[in-house]
Order: sequence, then structure tokens, then C-alpha cells
Amino acid sequence: MLLLEARGGQNGDSAKVVERWGDPDASKCVLSASILDRESDPLVGIARKSGSVEVISAINGDLQVHIPDLFHSGVSPEDDAIVGVHLLQKHKSVSSSRYHSNLVNVNGSICGSYTLTLTAPPKDNLGIFTPTWFTCATFLSKDDHRKSVAGTNSHQVRLYDISAQRRPVISIDFRETSITSVSEDIDGNTIYLGNGSGDLASFDIRTGKLIGCFVGKCSGSIRSIARHPEQPVIVSCGLDSYLRIWDIQSRQLLSPVFLKQHLTNVVFDSHFRSEGISSWAAPQVANTTEEEYDVEAASVKRKKEHHGSKKLKSKRRSKCEED
Repeated sequence: MLLLEARGGQNGDSAKVVERWGDPDASKCVLSASILDRESDPLVGIARKSGSVEVISAINGDLQVHIPDLFHSGVSPEDDAIVGVHLLQKHKSVSSSRYHSNLVNVNGSICGSYTLTLTAPPKDNLGIFTPTWFTCATFLSKDDHRKSVAGTNSHQVRLYDISAQRRPVISIDFRETSITSVSEDIDGNTIYLGNGSGDLASFDIRTGKLIGCFVGKCSGSIRSIARHPEQPVIVSCGLDSYLRIWDIQSRQLLSPVFLKQHLTNVVFDSHFRSEGISSWAAPQVANTTEEEYDVEAASVKRKKEHHGSKKLKSKRRSKCEED
């Protein structure tokens, strides 16, 4: 995991990596992350590729809770991967450390202290049944955990209300590729979603109408979106190795940060403060733990090769002129 710091207000001009937690390990790839954002003892929940769930400190990365096998069903984690994890605080007290997690797996079950098996969608006019493949999930509001939003592989975003029915209350189609990330706004009505082709947009979940698309296309799949709890900005990260900070009102890109590796999740720690300097945000980014490469060395090598090819071309041209 990488800890970034963005200073200078919402412009995010000097976002940079300030700390790194953990060693590279492909088997422990982070599939989903959630933060319990509070001033005292903030926590980060992590679901890994191996099927384990961890809760670590957002201050120093120390392990607090480790669940090696959440489901105990004998199913391989690759066949039933976790796509969403959310830490929920039970009490409003800042000093309270009680929390629990809700998780959503790829086959359409909401797991944790209870399991809700969602009703299968009806068959189409040809009698063909397409099973639901969830790719991401989030709660619509931090105060009301009955409503959740889930993205699917069939480029749909669905709103579920467990107090109403097991089928989606509303479904929204967006472009032609799978929905890979979804995040809620603090107003409880707006959602932000990204897809496999790098498109980022905001929707009004009450009506299903598109509010607008963010200006500028990402080069790879968007894997995570996070909304700052106070400032009008969101951050996104994905397979193009960039962390991007966006303005919600203008939907313009404020600052891109290249992090040299594929990124899977990002969360905000709004209470982060560096020594002597006040920062408005500290995005924490989880990566796929692939090996890093030296960008500067690679660029120098390309320049040398390009310079050498120019010399070779000039030699060939002079030889032809002599002939």
C-alpha cells in the first residue's frame, strides 16, 4: 500500500508518495478496501486475492484483525472473489473501536453478520437467463446501510434496497464495457462510476439520469473511486498507474500522479496531518504488488537508442551520397 499526501487546497498541486506499507506479493493483491475515517484510531479494511480480510491501522499500517478465510465454504477465492468490503462504525462515539464489515462477493451475495442471496433477474424475451456478475459495490449513504449500489460485468449499475425487495430498485446502463468502480457522494443521491474503458461519470441514482462525464479519458480500466468527505473533489486510480484528482463541480482534472504500478484501490484519510504542515487529504492507494520499474532509466535508454538511430541514419545517408 502507498500513502500519498496532497497539499495546497483542492488543486492538489504537490500530491506525492510519503510512505509505503508491506512487501510486494502477487498472492496478496488487494481486491477492495474501505476506511473508517475518524480522528482517533482510523482503520482500513482490506480484502485480498487470497480470500483473507484484514483490518489495519491507517496511521502506521499495523495489523489489527486478520480473517484468513471469511466464507469457510471450500470454494477457491479465485472462483468467488470479494469485490466490495466496507467498515461500518456501530456507534457515533469517536473513542469507540467497535466496528463490523459487510462484504459482497462476485456471485451476488451480501455477506458479513448476515447473508442476503439476491433474487435472480428474469429471463429475456428469448428465454435466456444471464447470471449476475458483480464487479464492485458501495453503500449509498454512510447513515443508511439498507441501500447499496453495485456495478456489474454487463455495464449496469443497480440500486438495491434490502427493506424493499431483493431485485434491483433501479438499473442504469453506461457505455459498453463492465462497470469496474462505483462510489457514493456525501449527499446520498449522487454516485460516481468508472468502467473498463476508462470512462468516469456521475449519475443521480434517484432518477437514473446522467449528470455528466468527467473531462479527460483514462488510459486503462478505472479500479477505484473515492469522494473526499469535505472538499469537492474525488480521486480515481486504475491500471494505467495514475492517481487522478478531479473537481466535482467542473468535472475537470486537477492533478495526475504517476505511481509506476497498477493500482486497485484508493481511500481518503481526511484527518491526516503531516508534521508542521496542514494537508487537506491523504489518499491511501493499494497496488497489485507487481515489480516496479525505473521510469527515468527507461526514458534515458530510449533517448540513447533514438540518438543512436539518428547517427546510423546520417551515416547511411552520407554513404549513399558518396556512392
